[in-house]
Amino acid sequence: MNKKKKLTPGRIVLILFLIIVAVVQLFPLVWLINFSFASNTEIFASSSLLIIPEEFKIDNYIKAFTDGNFLHYLFNSLLVNTLAVLIVLGISILSAFACMRMRWKLSGLVRTILLLGMMIPIHATLLPNYIIFDSLKITDTLWALLIPYVAFSLPQGVFLTSGFISSLPYEIEEAAVIDGCGIFRMITRIVTPMLKAPLVTVAIMTYLNNWNEFMMAMTYLRSPTWKTLPFSVLEFTGQYISNYGAQFAVMALTAIPAVVAYIILNKHITKGVALGAVKG
Repeated sequence: MNKKKKLTPGRIVLILFLIIVAVVQLFPLVWLINFSFASNTEIFASSSLLIIPEEFKIDNYIKAFTDGNFLHYLFNSLLVNTLAVLIVLGISILSAFACMRMRWKLSGLVRTILLLGMMIPIHATLLPNYIIFDSLKITDTLWALLIPYVAFSLPQGVFLTSGFISSLPYEIEEAAVIDGCGIFRMITRIVTPMLKAPLVTVAIMTYLNNWNEFMMAMTYLRSPTWKTLPFSVLEFTGQYISNYGAQFAVMALTAIPAVVAYIILNKHITKGVALGAVKG
């Protein structure tokens, strides 16, 4: 039987500190939802952190769907992020297996170069990428978002998967080769199923990192065809006046799916990162 931990003064201080941290972290979301039910007048007239609206403006959320092209931008976000996740997972598995299991002279150097991508800020490449994409005539297309999203998510994917692959026993792969299993069948049928924890982590973190990305989308896209969810906020921004209540509603609708996904899958993220870091 496990003994219950006693509430020592140090443990009480730690619990209070964690509660304060949790409140500080959650307050921006509470503030965002609170302001999404207020009118422009109440938002500007209020001097407090939170507002008690005289009438909860459900119209803000209705306008977000009807006037903000919310569903169209949501579809684009889902499409771009899903494709990015699938491509990152595929390349991460192949790259990690090639660097950690296959014997060739430059395997260590290639893995190091891939991991160096974790040190480059994504927005530091805005201008070079724009010049390259413009010369290739792929600005304002799906590729203008998909290529940088994959490129900057790949180093993290390679780091987690390669660290886990290095801990797998060689005997499993040797037995598969003896039975006549080819390299690609070995990767798909044997290695990939054993990478469930890091792959789930890579998928979740890739999705969350790219979900609210705005600077690259704003730089590379012009027409509404491939614009993503953050652009819904701009639909309520005018030259002289903006509908701030609708903007807060759009931001709340954009943030909630990511928050819910993180809460539900938090254990998988922590487990995958811990396994990849320790075993790498």
